[in-house]
Amino acid sequence: MTGVFVSFEGVDGVGKTTQVERLRAYLEAQGREVVVTREPGGTPLGQAIRRMLLHGVEGSDVDGSADIAARAEALLFAADRAQHVAEVIRPALERGAVVITDRYLDSSLAYQAGGRELTAAEIRSLSMWATNDLLPARTYLLDMDPELSHSRLQHEADRMESAGDGFQSRTRQAFLDLATAEPDRFRVIDASESIGEVWNAIREDIDEVLAAAGPTGGAR
Repeated sequence: MTGVFVSFEGVDGVGKTTQVERLRAYLEAQGREVVVTREPGGTPLGQAIRRMLLHGVEGSDVDGSADIAARAEALLFAADRAQHVAEVIRPALERGAVVITDRYLDSSLAYQAGGRELTAAEIRSLSMWATNDLLPARTYLLDMDPELSHSRLQHEADRMESAGDGFQSRTRQAFLDLATAEPDRFRVIDASESIGEVWNAIREDIDEVLAAAGPTGGAR
C-alpha cells in the first residue's frame, strides 16, 4: 500500500471532527486525495451496527446502556472495523490516498478494555484479526478532562456518552496508557488549547509524517 493512514482518538467532545476537517482541507489543498471516514459507521453495514452500539437495541426491555453484553459489544465493533477496512480503508490506501478516520482500534481498547473492564489483549487480538493487522501510521490523541469535554457536547448523550464520570475517566486514562505504550505511532495533543493551537500541532506533525512516507499515488 502506498497511501497514508491517520486516526483521531479521544473521549467525546474533544474536537476531533473540527480537526479532521481542517486536516482534510489542508491535504486537499496540496492536491492529495483524502478519504475521511469514521468508526463505528463508515459503511452501510457499519451504520446499522452504529445505531445499535450508540442507541441500544430497539425493543429491548432493559436500560439502553445495558442491553448489549460486553463480549457482544466487542464483536460488533470488530465486525464494523472488518467491513470498514475491507470496503473503505484498504482500497483507498492502495490508490495512494490519505485516509483519516475518526476513531479506530484504540477506541475499542480504551472504551471496552479501559472503560468496560474487558481484557485488552482479547480485544486487540480480535480487532487485529478483523483488519489483517492494519494500524495507522499516525494516531492523534486529543486529550482533555472528560468533564470539560462533555460540557462541549451539543446533542443528547448517546449510550457511550452517558456511561458516567467514572467510565469516562477510565477511558481517558486508557487512551493515555495506549499512547505511552506506542510513542512512535501516537501524538498526544492538549485539546483544552484553542482550536488554532491544536491544529498547529497537528499540521507540523503531519508534514513530517508525509515527508517520511514519500510521494504517494494519492497526489493528483
